[in-house]
Amino acid sequence: MEPIDLLRFATEVFERLGIDYLVTGSMATIAYGEPRFTNDIDIVVNLPPELARPLHDAFPESDYYVSLPAIEDAISRRHQFNIIHPKSGLKIDVIIASESEFDASRLSRGRWLPLLSDRSVCFASPEDVILKKLAYFREGGSPKHVRDIIGVLSLRGSEIDRRYIETWVARLDLTVQWQHVLDSMK
Repeated sequence: MEPIDLLRFATEVFERLGIDYLVTGSMATIAYGEPRFTNDIDIVVNLPPELARPLHDAFPESDYYVSLPAIEDAISRRHQFNIIHPKSGLKIDVIIASESEFDASRLSRGRWLPLLSDRSVCFASPEDVILKKLAYFREGGSPKHVRDIIGVLSLRGSEIDRRYIETWVARLDLTVQWQHVLDSMK
């Protein structure tokens, strides 16, 4: 199994169950920016408690490891759980959306992008990908986040809603990180 196959299967499950989702993280950065290797799949979901069991059951135990208690705990704590495909070593981090205004905003701004010729998948907007990468950069300082942001800005520059980014940069206290990215682009 390849990452794209796992992404396809998972998003088909979310859609069949009526679970709002966004592909984010490295996969979204690649979709909007420069290609790079990743086995990392991050998906933000709005997962009601009553769908924990159906979601768990949609991933056959013969092929996947998904813990129902981990799903239920993630929902109650607004945290994350994993879906693992042991044979390939691939993993999805399923992140439960917070009740924040930012998460509500980014869930409402998802963009359907073609995954393969026959399927589209809902990705976080490029602006929201940039904002989350800025937050990760603030938390850990990894230069890969800056490179990812620059890649998105370089390839999608005219499409990017800078006003939206700057509004949320101020609200999320990411001004220092945003300025660092802008200075790095000079």
